[in-house]
Amino acid sequence: MAGQDLPIDAGKAMECKEKGNKCFQAGNYTEAEILYTKAILHDPTNHILYTNRAMTSLKLSSWNSVINDSQHAISLHSHNMKGYYYLAQAQSALLDPRAALQNALKAHELCKEDLILGKKDGNSLSAITSLVLKLKRERWELMEQERRNGTLLDEVLKGMALRKEERLGEVRDQGGEVGKVETEYDEKIEDVKRVFELTGLKEYERRQVPSWIIDDITLEVMIDPVVTKSGCSYDRSSIEKHIQLKHDDPVSREPLESHDLRPNIRLREAAEEYLAENGWAATY
Repeated sequence: MAGQDLPIDAGKAMECKEKGNKCFQAGNYTEAEILYTKAILHDPTNHILYTNRAMTSLKLSSWNSVINDSQHAISLHSHNMKGYYYLAQAQSALLDPRAALQNALKAHELCKEDLILGKKDGNSLSAITSLVLKLKRERWELMEQERRNGTLLDEVLKGMALRKEERLGEVRDQGGEVGKVETEYDEKIEDVKRVFELTGLKEYERRQVPSWIIDDITLEVMIDPVVTKSGCSYDRSSIEKHIQLKHDDPVSREPLESHDLRPNIRLREAAEEYLAENGWAATY
């Protein structure tokens, strides 16, 4: 990039960054991107400038630019929660849910740390949790699609094609109507494909984990949900661990101790009923 050999000028970089922030807040993302680029030219060592430009590229749907800037920001600062968060969003947009989920989980982990330390970035936990759940659904959908296109269906279709050719040979030998046999088997093959498709879709629908059963802190299924004074429910194990590290409510930041927790009986009963019908979700 032209200008990389310019001497670092953190002051000018911050000046361009602030102008870029104002453009971003005003919805002028193209100008914001230009200003963040100028800021980077003045100080290419500042990881925040790269995450700011990645954030702008998200708005412009420039997915590869988001990925490049996010990865560079992470290389400069490994505890870059926003870098992982933006990276995951871009990878999701490019239909790579496996890589996106891995980075979203890292962003979630770093965000929890920021929350415990009382940092501003900790306020993003809810949004990142939603992204993680979305990506888990996307990953599952991809796995289901791969399964539907997998070996079982292939073997069934190969067997039907073989039987079709055998039947056509028999009909030819008998001087029968070949076209009628071809039509019959083509229709059967299409019916089999539809059955596999419908089976796969129903299985996918059954394996959608509802958000109400997921703990916002651990992203795991709640087994023993309790409710805090702010009205939010968590699995007892995760909220107790949070209280040990930081004695406050994850949402309201009001003081919170173990004796303030109350069992969420209705949610627990609903979770138990759900797991009884969907045992696979226990290891979600």
